[in-house]
Amino acid sequence: MTEINWEEAFCGGGNNCFRLGTDDNGNSYIAVLGREDRFLTDTHEALRNLIRDIKAGKADHLL
Repeated sequence: MTEINWEEAFCGGGNNCFRLGTDDNGNSYIAVLGREDRFLTDTHEALRNLIRDIKAGKADHLL
């Protein structure tokens, strides 16, 4: 299993907090805070776009 390097949690206006991570193979990860064992993984660009939408308030209901 690849080791994931998690960043500090980001918490939106509500109760939704998530963490971002990367590995040495160039993959990106996103997980709900406290549930890092259950994550989504995709390319950096795909997750970057999702994160931008979440931070803009467009997709926080997904978490």
